[in-house]
Amino acid sequence: MRRPLPFAARLLALAAVLTATACGGSSSDATAPAGGPTPAPPPPAAAAPPVPAPAPVPALEPARCPAEAGTACVAHTGRVITVESVDPDGDGDLHVIAAGGSVTAPGITILDVSKALRPAVDPRPGDRVTGAGPVYRGSFGQRQIEVTVFRVAPARR
Repeated sequence: MRRPLPFAARLLALAAVLTATACGGSSSDATAPAGGPTPAPPPPAAAAPPVPAPAPVPALEPARCPAEAGTACVAHTGRVITVESVDPDGDGDLHVIAAGGSVTAPGITILDVSKALRPAVDPRPGDRVTGAGPVYRGSFGQRQIEVTVFRVAPARR
């Protein structure tokens, strides 16, 4: 035969059940006291600030050879692999090694930028560059474009 729970144990069990249902976070009318005021709905969650759209990639107008240059001119557009900012011969020009084309080697083109055409800020790896001009041999015998037109579009950082 089962013994009935003492009054204090039943009261404790009832309190536990009421506490659990009261803390359940439900805001339905079923848990509101009958005839009492309806609890106010929780305030709406603060909207997250909008995520700004990524900056558009700057347009880079490809360099073109002038019509009068004929076949002596080559144009190239590509991404910077590396830059030789300090020229060993000291004439102040900039050498940009760009991906693509095959002027210097398969998939590689060197652009030789004169001091007069050198941009205020040297391009960095990943930037897009374009240049056009005649092809000459460099100091190590490599073929490179001696650009007469040179433009840079910085990469997103």
